[in-house]
Amino acid sequence: MSPVSAEQVDEFIRNRPGKVLLDHVYADEAVAINDFIHMSPGSSAAYMLVTPAGRVIVNTGLGYEAPHHRKLFDEVYAGPTRYIVTTQGHTDHVGGVAGFREPGALYVANSLNPSVQRDDARVITRMRQWAPVWFGVDVDTVRGFSQARPDVANKQDVPTPDLMFDDRLALDVGGLQIELHSGVGETVDGAMVWLPQHRIALISNLLGPLFGHFPNLNTIRGQRYRYVEPYLATITKLRDLRPQLLITGRGVPVEGEEIIDAVLKRMYDAVDHIHRATLDGINAGKDVETLVREVTLPDHLYVGQGYGQVKWGCGRSGRPTWGGSTTAPPRSCTPYRGSRPSPAWSRSREWTACSIVRAGTSRRVRPRRRLPWSRQCWPTRPSMPPGRPFSSTVTRRCSRTR
Repeated sequence: MSPVSAEQVDEFIRNRPGKVLLDHVYADEAVAINDFIHMSPGSSAAYMLVTPAGRVIVNTGLGYEAPHHRKLFDEVYAGPTRYIVTTQGHTDHVGGVAGFREPGALYVANSLNPSVQRDDARVITRMRQWAPVWFGVDVDTVRGFSQARPDVANKQDVPTPDLMFDDRLALDVGGLQIELHSGVGETVDGAMVWLPQHRIALISNLLGPLFGHFPNLNTIRGQRYRYVEPYLATITKLRDLRPQLLITGRGVPVEGEEIIDAVLKRMYDAVDHIHRATLDGINAGKDVETLVREVTLPDHLYVGQGYGQVKWGCGRSGRPTWGGSTTAPPRSCTPYRGSRPSPAWSRSREWTACSIVRAGTSRRVRPRRRLPWSRQCWPTRPSMPPGRPFSSTVTRRCSRTR
């Protein structure tokens, strides 16, 4: 590979659209990526791979988007559908699976997909309250989708995979070789779709919705925090594939092995820098609020911050996730119920839980007083019943900052 300069990476990131890509923009016809891959943009883009033996659908959007995606894809190639693949278990990927179900079609996902969907179900009310902050929805547009294809299911699906894999799964559809590789990013159930014959990788939002931007390592809607070191390992796994075309969930595909690798390296180095600096600060006895103020990215590690931000990543980077490890999400996706954390971890966890923003406001909540370790504001664990959102555990013990 010919080297790509730091200035070229900076220019790529600056020129690639940021938060504007979070808007739900739809097309009147499927967009041809090449002669066999077609895209239908939306909350997160859906893709269709066409083969002589049938089609493969990669991601299905939200439930109400399924009629639209189905309409656009059917106009290009009506099937049959052999496989439906989702690159992660978030609602904007799995919601339209029912709209593409047909006899003989198999829904394929990472084996952690069901647990990720259960996580979303626990905080679905909070997610719906916060979604309009980032993503606008036009009611007339939604109604038009259903009217155009009333035969396609438009309710939000909670699908059960027909076929699941742990680390890697190889498929052959009409001579098109498809490999699914597990990854960790926005969720622990990532599935990178790799087409080795063409050196094309479809990752959707696995590394975040905005490629070349700092990931959102924690969400205010109550979902699991994101694991830092597995995220970095996923970038390494993707770089090792050496894709020549990278297809993301939003924005145009990125073409060119050299620039793809250079931007992935920049993303890796930026997150790794914040992670290490945060851990160094924790070991030096600094509290999280101090770290958020002091830890920044040097100029040579410039990345966008249109969705996730460095200061949020600093606040999250050194802390365990739901009582678990920062380094390795267990395959069972259940939290580690281990020994008592150190005082530094306790302080950072208390700050995290009590910095959750209440739905409908932009105010933080902070503890009235420091709580003993046994009574700190712990996030809702997966074993707690559905319908009890994360913030209900937090805000009972916290008051708003005046």
